Amino acid sequence: MSIRTPNLFAYRELIAALAWKNIVVRYKQAYLGLLWAVIKPVMLMLIFTLVKSFVGIETGDIPYPILTFAALMPWIFFQESASEGVNSITANTALIKKIYFPREVFPLTAMVTKLVELAISFVILAALMAYYQMMPTIHALWVPLIILYTMLVALTISFFGSALNVYYRDVAQALPVLLSLAMYASPVIYPLSLVKTKLIDEQAAGEWSNTLYTIYNINPLAGIIDSFQKCLLQGVAPDFTSLLPGVITTLVLLFLSYLYFKKAENWFADII
Repeated sequence: MSIRTPNLFAYRELIAALAWKNIVVRYKQAYLGLLWAVIKPVMLMLIFTLVKSFVGIETGDIPYPILTFAALMPWIFFQESASEGVNSITANTALIKKIYFPREVFPLTAMVTKLVELAISFVILAALMAYYQMMPTIHALWVPLIILYTMLVALTISFFGSALNVYYRDVAQALPVLLSLAMYASPVIYPLSLVKTKLIDEQAAGEWSNTLYTIYNINPLAGIIDSFQKCLLQGVAPDFTSLLPGVITTLVLLFLSYLYFKKAENWFADII
């Protein structure tokens, strides 16, 4: 079966309209409105900071609250984009049965909706940087590319998961649990430098240390979070050696995920 890739740019207005509808529906009846978009990262930041005061996590010269908030921003953007992307096909049953347009529109719409919330989080981060007297450098220009990379990772999960969810609705129930567990395998609560120190410098796992560090970096969020923190808080360029394993993994899986999505979409309207 041949896979025909549509011109998604031609559907940009539809994506924008659906994203706006999602935002209005989500926050119309909410008293705090879009403030809910920042309550989650702020509350998690406070909880992790409290935990850190008991456990003790070395963060160098960067205050822990802003370090963990900067980690939570790309993580929550990825987590919620992927979760809503997986549900996006089954949540739009009426549209799918009425008219045809590229089904990729739905996972993309879920992600665009989360970009609005991410933009609000940047305002909070700017306030934290001002409070801690931290100024961005020229390396902050890497941030749009890091966000783009995060979007590709989220789409990798969304394409495969949303197609599979049409056939097996348990996928949508299992994903939040899996993503919550994955957070602890990503440098959200602790910095990637701590993992590197333990495995590379101290060889804490013996002869397996270097291999385990490479496996850890196969998780794309490890490089994403570390690069996000480096560019904005430390004022240095991303560590491309940490990014490379995740980039390779993402590109391979994104292709396979999209291939599966395009093959499965022919039966969406019949099964859904």
